[in-house]
Amino acid sequence: MAQVRPVPPVKLIVGMLSQSELLFEAAREKMPIGWGVIDIVGEVLPFDYTDYYFKQMGAPLLRQFVSFERLIDPGALAPIKHQSNAWEEELGQLESGRALKVERPINLDPGYVEPSKLVLATTKNYSHRIYIGEALYAETTLRYHQGRWDTWPFTYPDYGGGAYDEFLTKVRDRLMEQLSSQK
Repeated sequence: MAQVRPVPPVKLIVGMLSQSELLFEAAREKMPIGWGVIDIVGEVLPFDYTDYYFKQMGAPLLRQFVSFERLIDPGALAPIKHQSNAWEEELGQLESGRALKVERPINLDPGYVEPSKLVLATTKNYSHRIYIGEALYAETTLRYHQGRWDTWPFTYPDYGGGAYDEFLTKVRDRLMEQLSSQK
């Protein structure tokens, strides 16, 4: 009989999408309340891979990622996604959110990095997504293989384009340091 083993902790990340860098700043101020100290902040990048979000969020859109010092149990992803959805609502009510005059001023997408992959939470089911409880799903968006991030046929174009690889590699390297110091 196979033995159940403890699940190693993972590194929480959040991808933010908005027209407003002020909302990114407000989100970065709010996130430590629930998830601990932010340890890596990615650069602000243009988000021009798709027009999927334009109807709800307007254009042009920007993308920024953050990661957190404290490692988490990967089983915590569903409640984290619910918290991020609640914070989207709160941040949208700020003056900088209302000023955009859009339905959804900011999108907060949590996920985690583990040594071999990037996993993202989502509210939408599809053939390659796994139910994680609390009416949410997750997908392995990228895999880390032979020293680089690789895509799948279903990988979102922005994640597959390589623009986020530097940030994700920094996060993975930090995770490996943290895991090795726990031994």
